[in-house]
Amino acid sequence: MYKTAYQAVMKKQPSNRQYNFPDADLYVQALERIKYAYRDIKLFEHYGYGMDRLKAIKALCDQFHALPDDDEMVGDQMIVTEKKDAAAEKLKTAIRSLMTRVAMKFNNRTGRYRKFGTAKLGDMTDPQLLFCGRRVVRVARQQMDFLADVGVNENILKRISDAAQEFETALNIQQDKVADRDIAVERRTEQGNKLYQELVVLCDIGKDIWAEKDPVYYENYCIYESNNEQKKARKQRENKETKPAKKTE
Repeated sequence: MYKTAYQAVMKKQPSNRQYNFPDADLYVQALERIKYAYRDIKLFEHYGYGMDRLKAIKALCDQFHALPDDDEMVGDQMIVTEKKDAAAEKLKTAIRSLMTRVAMKFNNRTGRYRKFGTAKLGDMTDPQLLFCGRRVVRVARQQMDFLADVGVNENILKRISDAAQEFETALNIQQDKVADRDIAVERRTEQGNKLYQELVVLCDIGKDIWAEKDPVYYENYCIYESNNEQKKARKQRENKETKPAKKTE
């Protein structure tokens, strides 16, 4: 069955991911916590966590942000898949043109016709189609003496050969993009996990510093599962900070 470029590049799920929120959230949360740690660096130094380590996590953050995300990789994969699909249709058209001539010469139930192996052309996988393209050229060349009077010649066969080569090239490019995407997902997962691990250490120190001193500063170092939760927590903090004190009688 024919697949669209979008169906051919279904979302690949990263493996062994240690955090349960989008990469964009990890990046934003890391930047915010780094900002708070800069503010509290003198207190962090009591835990052996100095400016060098803080700069290292900022570098990790920048490296993570620079990696292409999955939407970019999917877009690239869709482009080459569309080109591969177009090349497949071009090859099928060239094969059908030959088979129209073959059918004029041989009944489609004869062995000579069946030898071309094009009965299920529309349902073939990519490898099957490529194999078919090469087969029909070989079989047609073997029967040129019988097919010449219906217009089968080297130009017809060259059209199929060229289309098959173009399709093979497009197919290889698409497979390379699939591999590139797999590698990119693994790399992003690995980098994300490193950043998350460092973020957890930073936040654990920050929470320990402020646990019994300041609940607002303590909240600065809480990691949230989603932006929505983070926004709610921030709103609650802002409400507490702006809420007027009760009048004493």
